[in-house]
Amino acid sequence: MAYDLENRLVIGVSSRALFDLTVENEIFRSQGVEAYCQYQVEHEKELLAPGNGFRLIEALLNINRLPGQEGRVEVIIMSHNSPDTSLRVFNAVAHYGLDISRAVLASGASLAPYLEAFHTDLYLSADEADVQAAVDCGIAAGIICCDEIRSYENGKEIAQIRIAFDGDAVLFSDESERIFQEKGLEAFEENERLQAERPLNQGPFAKFLKTISDLQREFSPEQAPIRTALVTARSAPAHERVIRTLRAWNVRIDEAFFLGGITKRDVLKAFGAHIFFDDQAVHTASASQVVPSARVPYKQQDKQENKRDP
Repeated sequence: MAYDLENRLVIGVSSRALFDLTVENEIFRSQGVEAYCQYQVEHEKELLAPGNGFRLIEALLNINRLPGQEGRVEVIIMSHNSPDTSLRVFNAVAHYGLDISRAVLASGASLAPYLEAFHTDLYLSADEADVQAAVDCGIAAGIICCDEIRSYENGKEIAQIRIAFDGDAVLFSDESERIFQEKGLEAFEENERLQAERPLNQGPFAKFLKTISDLQREFSPEQAPIRTALVTARSAPAHERVIRTLRAWNVRIDEAFFLGGITKRDVLKAFGAHIFFDDQAVHTASASQVVPSARVPYKQQDKQENKRDP
């Protein structure tokens, strides 16, 4: 019988998001693909340390151990590595006891078609071009901050996964964000007040949030394996449209923070986010100092439309 990916939470993760490949990536950038491949083969017996996305992936896989959730989460390694250079990654997967058995090893080819083929719900990578291609295909994807490998929470076991989202251009479309950028805060707030009862259009992470919400409904709020938060620069009166939008989507957000320009970093640390998704580098760079963070790029089509706007 064929293995069915329906009704599963499918996570695609690059090897650099999962493990610390800082040295290897620098060899690739400075010396080229051949030197990188040679280094990986020569060091394939050396254990890779966890990367910034490791704890999240480990915790997501642990959902499969819950009663009635066997096989609910499927993690697939999506890599530009060739099969010949992949043994080091698989050795690390086995060492850490990660239940990952599937991989795409594309030898430098585009990963976007395979993300679609595997019905990927979320893709995490340190490569901006790969994430951009995924977002352009309608897949929730984030560029995880890997400039510095951090030991978040000092290895403490994750009892409940905490995922935080920005609002505009992440959960929601950037329609309101454009008004703010073009006409300022007053025009933005007036538009949101007038449009309060009209739901916002879906952004790149709307479908992912709905998938999580479906899983959460199988548990009480206290026992759900995932807890979510909206962390947005919006404040009253722009809050009402957000609340009505989530209500119209019939999704659950456990916590919401309408910050009105207050820095997101301290709130994210207090929430204990295991991943934070935001469309602006200024926010992910700051947040990544205290919690794992990933930037969500705009769709290429949206970028072009923004350039055409007066």
